[in-house]
Amino acid sequence: MAARPTWKGYLKISLVNIPVKVFPATDASATISFNQLHAECQSRIQQKRWCPTCQKEVPNTDIVKGYEYEKGRYVVMDDDDVEKVRVESTRVINLEKFTEDVEVDPIYLDKPYYLAPDGPVAKEAFAVIREGMKGKAGIGKVALYGREYLIKVQPRERGLIMYTLRHASEIRSMDAIEELSDMPETVKPAEVALAQQVIGTFEGALDFADYRDDYQEGLREIIDAKIEGREVLVHEVQEPPKVVNLMEALRRSLDSISGSKKKPAQSTATAPPTKQAQGSRSSAQTASPRKRRTA
Repeated sequence: MAARPTWKGYLKISLVNIPVKVFPATDASATISFNQLHAECQSRIQQKRWCPTCQKEVPNTDIVKGYEYEKGRYVVMDDDDVEKVRVESTRVINLEKFTEDVEVDPIYLDKPYYLAPDGPVAKEAFAVIREGMKGKAGIGKVALYGREYLIKVQPRERGLIMYTLRHASEIRSMDAIEELSDMPETVKPAEVALAQQVIGTFEGALDFADYRDDYQEGLREIIDAKIEGREVLVHEVQEPPKVVNLMEALRRSLDSISGSKKKPAQSTATAPPTKQAQGSRSSAQTASPRKRRTA
């Protein structure tokens, strides 16, 4: 099913305005969710809007928005009041500053969205801006879902990707984490070197498609089994052993994985080998396995 846009407006860079659509980049339906049921009859629970003063349920038509400016005192805001707040970002993504695309700390990134041109006429200008932004990220603002967000826009594949950003005031300082206040000032170089060696054995190309959500798959298996009336075998999860000696744990880690991670030796010859050399190499290759088996 084709994705549907959640916002339409313009991408603005200086005097250039390009009609664009905004699409969610993630799929919330991919995660299993549960409904609340009454255990006795398994009917779905209804969340009713209840007024404790009038002691009655309130219909949606009688509900208004209120801002609590003092304890128990509210100012009512209707749709006309909200409409009076007219900021440029309600219709325009105005990129005000550009930086290297790796300059923004990932801690500021919130939700990702895709940007696409709105209409055939916008496609050429959209493509030009996308190519012109290669390696760069534009910072600006946009109003989504009743509030204004700081955003980052950068090229991705055939389109642009937009991240809503957290403001600096929303980022908690690590100084607030008491457990980090008395971390060791120095560590043993030998332990660091061995840790780097262990970590190095796991280095390789990253593809997130290789990773499964085992928890979601386990939930789905149990749900299917209950629907079909089958029993599900529960595998006990072992507690990881406590590390008493770091160096010993690192050495055992290296021993357990180094054999499977070793790469076969490659020939560095630049010219075709002679028949004599080929014969010698063939003999060496057949002899080598016998030596390893007797070692």
